[in-house]
Amino acid sequence: MKIKPIKVGTNKTSTNDRLTSAEIGKLWATYMGNSMSKCILTYYLHHVEDKEIKMLLENALALCEEFMKTTKEIMEKENFPIPVGFTEEDVNLGAPRLFQDEYYVHYLKYASKAGMSIYNVGIPLVFRKDVKEFFRYCIDSTMDLIDQIKNVLMDKSLIMKPPVIPIPEKPLFGDDHFMTGFFGQRRPLHALEIAHFYDNIENNVTSKALIMAFAQVAKDEKIRKLFEWGRDMTAANVENYMKKLYQENLPAPSFLDDLVTTSTYAPFSDKLMLFHKMDMFSMKIRSFGNSVAVNGRHDVGLIYTRSFLKIGKFVESAADIMIEKGWMEIPPTAADRG
Repeated sequence: MKIKPIKVGTNKTSTNDRLTSAEIGKLWATYMGNSMSKCILTYYLHHVEDKEIKMLLENALALCEEFMKTTKEIMEKENFPIPVGFTEEDVNLGAPRLFQDEYYVHYLKYASKAGMSIYNVGIPLVFRKDVKEFFRYCIDSTMDLIDQIKNVLMDKSLIMKPPVIPIPEKPLFGDDHFMTGFFGQRRPLHALEIAHFYDNIENNVTSKALIMAFAQVAKDEKIRKLFEWGRDMTAANVENYMKKLYQENLPAPSFLDDLVTTSTYAPFSDKLMLFHKMDMFSMKIRSFGNSVAVNGRHDVGLIYTRSFLKIGKFVESAADIMIEKGWMEIPPTAADRG
């Protein structure tokens, strides 16, 4: 069933309107993210052997290039300077294989989630007709890609579904133990808490394998040390999330470290790898916000708070290096009237 149309004029949302800050910001983020993804997917395609996984990568790259093309067209129409982003200089297709084919599917799921977070937040904020239609198309296309990714993950037995729990016999209501968790009686995790633990574990095992690989190949010593710290921190965080599910006798996704090869030859520039991990860790912060919003147990809230603080420190350290190296490209800003 479709919602009933409301007959109002659309003259105030024409393509002749000036871009708002929300539209500028989301278009900028879309271009930056997809310019990075284009480099990574091009490298993945250079080594992939599995036919179904290759088709997934080709579909993802086609969307990536289409999103960049449309974003660039809107920007050029407004004399909006095209971001530098990432180019062929940031990828070395001659580098040996760094990941097994199976990792590419997990990576695509993670990257699709990241893209969806940009488009989902953008939709309620954008008004100009062409931008609104573009982000709606981005969402629909990415959802179609996610369906293909999940089908391949399941068909190849590369992933398990979120844990199954009993269907209650009647509606449930919280009691005096609903918020507890440190001491005394502790209620079982509810469905939303379980769902977010599963999502955070899934995201972090993908992130951990990637940063482990980046730590192997990074050229700059300072960046390599930061990646090693991020790798160890992510491992500790994942183990804490897994422990909570295990305490409820629930399964958790496993690590993907075995899908990283022993290559020490960098396929990507240090700039791209540092930006990518800073962006991935920023996405974790958004994910923690969603997790805390549906959580009701104090012990669970503490786990996310500690993770948030550590990850925030990583993002700040990465940003400091990006600025120090002159790599920190930022979105357009408000007028400086100081």
